[in-house]
Amino acid sequence: MAKKLYVGGLPYSTTDEELRDAFAQAGAVSSAVVIMDKMSGRSKGFGFVEFANDDDATKAIDMWNGKDFGGRTLTVNEARPMEPRRDSRGGGGYGGGRGGRW
Repeated sequence: MAKKLYVGGLPYSTTDEELRDAFAQAGAVSSAVVIMDKMSGRSKGFGFVEFANDDDATKAIDMWNGKDFGGRTLTVNEARPMEPRRDSRGGGGYGGGRGGRW
């Protein structure tokens, strides 16, 4: 079964290919993506690497977690599902709870 890893602490210049190449040292990488900011187009400093083999994913965690990569210390662990986001506008429904008039 495929296992997806979260990789935090990436240098902002890291490309998908560099991430794939680094983690391929642990085994066959199915996918590797550096997450980019939609507005600026720049890296957010984290990404995800997916392995087809759970043993390779475990090996990658052991190999890279806490290690230096491009001058930054990586955090590598099994990715968890994204938590639902709260509405950043606060309130809810019409008027946002601010007591304004219609």
